[in-house]
Amino acid sequence: MPLHIFEERYKQLIRDCRAEATTFGIPVYIGNRLSFGTEVQLAEVVTTYEGGEMDVLCVARQVFQLLTFDIEMAGKPYAGGEVRFLDNVNDGSLKARQEVLQKIQELYGLMEVPYTAVEPEKFNSFTLAHKMGLSFEQEHKLLQIPRESDRLRFIKSHLYGTTKVLEQVNRTRRLMEQNGHFKNFDPLDFRDFKL
Repeated sequence: MPLHIFEERYKQLIRDCRAEATTFGIPVYIGNRLSFGTEVQLAEVVTTYEGGEMDVLCVARQVFQLLTFDIEMAGKPYAGGEVRFLDNVNDGSLKARQEVLQKIQELYGLMEVPYTAVEPEKFNSFTLAHKMGLSFEQEHKLLQIPRESDRLRFIKSHLYGTTKVLEQVNRTRRLMEQNGHFKNFDPLDFRDFKL
């Protein structure tokens, strides 16, 4: 996950993560609440700008539930809190991953968006979560599902619904593009027609 760091408090957070080899959390703010989020690890500082801003790459590690939250941690300019890491049951079958990847490829094809193939063995429900049209609320719900098999079912259901809608939109677009153009209809053959 690429991030652009520009606020002073987050510049300090990244410096602390580098110095202490520690992770940090990105909580989800939804419905005027902070409840769940993702622990991330700083993988690389790609660019540091003259003003101290940074482009960084982070890797998501695990999902947490936020138990307490402080606007500023003791002695730090950034927020912090106490979390409980959620258990992750990695029970997704290869077949389920293949089905989801097939539907993602179909979605990208319908949207005429380039698709880079992902090996089913390396795919999990979070791999392309930001790139399959989930709403913010759906992504938040996905975070809270502890079993990979259930997350894959959730995603597959979303993809089936989304691709059906896109198929209808594309069909409607094709029909609209035909309006106003001369059409060549084959004449009907009534020779064998009976009432």
